[in-house]
Amino acid sequence: MYPYAYYPSMPTQNYRQMPTQSYAHSSHSYLNERQYENSDYGKEPIVFNIDQATYQNETFRTAIWTGDHLQVTLMSIHPGEDIGLEMHPNVDQFLKVEQGQGIVQMGESENNLPIESLAGEGSAILIPARTWHNVTNTGQSPLKLYSIYAPPNHPFGTVHESKADALAAEDHENNES
Repeated sequence: MYPYAYYPSMPTQNYRQMPTQSYAHSSHSYLNERQYENSDYGKEPIVFNIDQATYQNETFRTAIWTGDHLQVTLMSIHPGEDIGLEMHPNVDQFLKVEQGQGIVQMGESENNLPIESLAGEGSAILIPARTWHNVTNTGQSPLKLYSIYAPPNHPFGTVHESKADALAAEDHENNES
C-alpha cells in the first residue's frame, strides 16, 4: 500500500525554493532585477523575474517581449485611471495583477458588461478575443500588472509613458489604417 493512496507520484523537490539558473548562450538569456531595462527582448530566449519587472515598471505600458505569436507587456495604472474600454477582435489576453486593486468589467458589447469582479494581487484575468473589457484602479497606489497577448497586439518596442501616450499612439495607428 502506498502512503499516498491518491497521489502515488509525489514531487521530491520544492521547485519554488530552488535558485533560478540559466544555461542559454545569449547575453539576454537571463535578467535579474538589477539588469532589467524597459526594452523589448522579443524573439530572443529570455529568463527573468516577471514579478520584479512588473513592480519596477513605471510606464502605462511597455512591451517587454514581442514574438511572432505572443507578446508580454507590463502596465502601471495610476489610482482612478483605467486601461480604457476595449475589445480585441483576434487577440486573446491574459492579465495578472502583481500589486494594487481594481475592478474588472467584461461583456459581449461595450454597453453590456455583466461580468464585474474585484481584482487584487495574484488575480488572473482571462479575456477571450471579441470580449469588451476594462480594468480600473480603485486603490491609492499604482495598479501593477502584466499582460500576455496572443497574437501580439502592439508594435515591437512599444513604450507608452502615460495613458495619454497610449491613446495618441492608438489614434495614430487607426489613422494609418
